[in-house]
Amino acid sequence: MAKLVSANQHRLRFSGPTNQPLTPTPNMARAIHQFLFVVALGLCASGCGTATNKPITATEEPLVITGPTMGTEYTIKLFGVPDGLGEAELKLGIASTLDEINAAMSTWQDDSELSQFNHSETGDWFKVSADTAKVVAEAIRIHESTDGAFDVTVNPLLKLWGFGPFDRPENIPTTEEIAAVQDDIGCDKIEVRRDPPALRKSRPRVQIVLSGIAKGFAVDRVVEWLDEQGVSACLVEIGGEVRATGTKPDGQPWVIGIEKPTPGDRSVQKAVELSNRAMATSGDYRNYYEQDGRRYSHTIDPRSGRPIAHRLAAVSVVADSCMTADAVATALMVLGPVDGYNLAVERDWAAYLIIRDGDRFIEKQTPRFLELSEPQRDGK
Repeated sequence: MAKLVSANQHRLRFSGPTNQPLTPTPNMARAIHQFLFVVALGLCASGCGTATNKPITATEEPLVITGPTMGTEYTIKLFGVPDGLGEAELKLGIASTLDEINAAMSTWQDDSELSQFNHSETGDWFKVSADTAKVVAEAIRIHESTDGAFDVTVNPLLKLWGFGPFDRPENIPTTEEIAAVQDDIGCDKIEVRRDPPALRKSRPRVQIVLSGIAKGFAVDRVVEWLDEQGVSACLVEIGGEVRATGTKPDGQPWVIGIEKPTPGDRSVQKAVELSNRAMATSGDYRNYYEQDGRRYSHTIDPRSGRPIAHRLAAVSVVADSCMTADAVATALMVLGPVDGYNLAVERDWAAYLIIRDGDRFIEKQTPRFLELSEPQRDGK
């Protein structure tokens, strides 16, 4: 079994200095719970290349490119690289693409446009890149589609509860403390304009943290860049977020394994066929603390201001866009096994839920997930 690098193996640092290991930001911490394993090596046969590509044969080995990004690592596997496009050029292009995203959306870089927006206290439109506007617009859309379960302004709550780079509080936050923090939380307090791209906040202390969606967007951008270079087959994984295109030479799709949500157990709970789609997973079983006999998860419901306390251990979402899968997985994790499942069915989302039931797990799959996880032999 070839294992993709998982975010849990690294101290997450959304583009922080490589010589300064930092604790993950709260929204980014959800990536720690995404454990995706490639259990069958695949490649894409359509939708990611041009007629000038090299022929792909069943015996050809993939070109594998790895590197650090966003405080974790990426693993990229390629087939059908056009003649004249070398490994060094590919590495440079991939790194440049990821650096652009960091320069726009990192909250660890003080000079990023998102950090500058967060530090500003003006209610005027703040100019940003088209990419940042696109990601924030998608975040707001998912926020509205999930009854507020996904919220990129939640950072003050995570600080209050002591997750991410923040110290654990001596005492559990009071109702009054939570209410005071929530005054600056809510996607209804931010606006996005796509042309010309800009952001605006209605309260000066509102901040945006995109670590719950930006990693998925980065996966999408790398796939798009490879497509532009004429690469005909690719699998892109960043910190557990993955997007696979096409099939193996024999027509078989990629097979991705979802890890069993048990600390210390790296076995696969379910294998999923993935072709020309993306998958993201969120869970709460590795990042939590206990106080006074109670367990507090790092996943906080922005609507209540409190850590989730339901039985949903992990949820995986399959979508065309890794950015969308990333955000939806977080939202469903917040909503829980009943509301999350029901909303996923209502929205026709492909979701796979793993629910605690004593010392065992119960699986729930939405109709759309069952449809997409069925064998796909036509490359679609």
